[in-house]
Amino acid sequence: MFARVLGFATLAAFVAVIPAGVRGASGPTQSDALSLKQKIAGIAAFGERPATRTNRTTVTENEVNAFLAFDGREQLPVGVVDPAVTIGGTGHVSAHAIVDLDLVKKQRPSKGLLDPVNLMTGRLPIEASGVLRTSNGVARFELESASVSSIRIPKVVLQEIVTYYSRTAANPAGIGLDNPFMLPARIREIQVEVGRAIIVQ
Repeated sequence: MFARVLGFATLAAFVAVIPAGVRGASGPTQSDALSLKQKIAGIAAFGERPATRTNRTTVTENEVNAFLAFDGREQLPVGVVDPAVTIGGTGHVSAHAIVDLDLVKKQRPSKGLLDPVNLMTGRLPIEASGVLRTSNGVARFELESASVSSIRIPKVVLQEIVTYYSRTAANPAGIGLDNPFMLPARIREIQVEVGRAIIVQ
């Protein structure tokens, strides 16, 4: 749930979405992971109560990356490892992970010699960056750039990767990068600042 709220799942169900080497100078800690788990529980609990006041919960980049490192692995699809996020100012977020692109290629027909996906083989680092916009309980992620092994890729290629890794029995089409999504737990907006996000309920 929380990964999608931050736009991470929107970047390929990386939780995704969406990031490594940005885990703070000392690296992720169990205490940061526990802190985020407690905050997620608090957000969920507040969302079930009658709306009588505004609740603000601040989560940090270190907490998110620690949660992904210690508790998020079992929630990731097979073929996605080492996810992390970078939270920038004015709504900017980026996500990166190591992704097995051979799995993506196996489930799609080749589109010819110039198909960029054909040139990508094995487990490679993928990064996507953009702006998370939220208002009145609805969020949308506006992609600005995406790359595989630091080489820019078009949005349509990233969408193929996201589709493969985010599809479920209930949603066989997977997540559309341009699709808005409802925020859970009566979250009204997410204010993204440098190194942190403020969840407003």
